[in-house]
Amino acid sequence: MIIETNFKITKNWIEAFNEHDIEKLLSLYHEDADHYSPKLKVLQPETKGVIKGKEAMRKWWGDSFKRFPELNYELVSLTVNNEYVMMIYKRRVKTEEETEVKEMLHIIDGAIISSAVVENN
Repeated sequence: MIIETNFKITKNWIEAFNEHDIEKLLSLYHEDADHYSPKLKVLQPETKGVIKGKEAMRKWWGDSFKRFPELNYELVSLTVNNEYVMMIYKRRVKTEEETEVKEMLHIIDGAIISSAVVENN
């Protein structure tokens, strides 16, 4: 049952990004959740790549939706267990080359407590 819930959260996560629905996206996260992204390190170096809490996420992703109105994710691969989801998706933006992104979601009690874009080494 937990795995099924985590699968549904991931499906809703992809849908929220593709719909650019910030409230739907944030509803999947715990109030104090954190998010790591290498892009954060570049665009907001003071964060060292990590933002914490829904308000910081609202600002970060809201800005992304404004800058990239055509932003779209296509799920390629998904591995789900009781606490973690590892997904690979294609990120498409008109002004950039399509990229494959690996992202890990840590889910407890039906809410994402942490998400992290996995850097390619």
